[in-house]
Amino acid sequence: MKEILRSTSTICQAGDLVQLITGRDRSFIFRIVPGERFQSHLGIIQHDDLIGQTWGSRVKSHLGKVFALLQPALDDLLRDIPRQTQIMYPKDIGYLLVTMGIGPGTRVVEAGTGSGALTTAFAYLVGDGGHVYSYDKNPSFQQTAQENLAKFGLDHRVSFKQRHLEEGFDEQDADAVFLDLVDPENYILTARKALLPGGHLGCFLPTTNQVSLLITALKQHNFEYVEVSEMLHRYYKASATRLRPADKMVGHTGFLIFSRKLEPFAIPNEDA
Repeated sequence: MKEILRSTSTICQAGDLVQLITGRDRSFIFRIVPGERFQSHLGIIQHDDLIGQTWGSRVKSHLGKVFALLQPALDDLLRDIPRQTQIMYPKDIGYLLVTMGIGPGTRVVEAGTGSGALTTAFAYLVGDGGHVYSYDKNPSFQQTAQENLAKFGLDHRVSFKQRHLEEGFDEQDADAVFLDLVDPENYILTARKALLPGGHLGCFLPTTNQVSLLITALKQHNFEYVEVSEMLHRYYKASATRLRPADKMVGHTGFLIFSRKLEPFAIPNEDA
């Protein structure tokens, strides 16, 4: 199976992941399999009729509904993920990926797999040279996440581990650790043991009182350069004659907290 990474070809081929868009944000993402067909309330399109079409082409269903044929971006994949839990929004995920230095070759540990949206983003960016280790105590959550990653062809980059975090992480050389838990302050030492010196620690919390508890724990365990932020993202109506903010926006979703693992401060021995 092909991976989610975008095809370098200008035309749609068997095995490609495609996105069909029509109307007001009606989007369908699926993989091209010869002989199969896409079917929705908007009509049927044969996969074979999409093979050989240029990306950006307009195609019609048997009902005459027009779709744009595109390759999905990571943002599209995250929005399309089936979920059992609330997923993190792309606005939050994008900032944390940049801030934590996630890229090809990165080894990432996350606690709180959920439905796998953040796991997908991590796996997308670490490449085949990196790896993601995802922990969750709920087997049904991890099953959903595994199915999502397999759909995108990224499951080989992720090791899922069903475990209570009290048992700790297996890894000791991670470049980054992300905790999506209600009480991350109780697992800072656990995260510290999994991180390389100077490694990135990130957390996601919805309320200020939780953030205060976390900041205290970070200081106690020699994490410095603590950053607390939230991402607000507002869309505009794309009309040349009446450009203005959209009527609705996603406001506060949670606080992002980042810090770096430092070594304990050594006090010079004046008698030495």
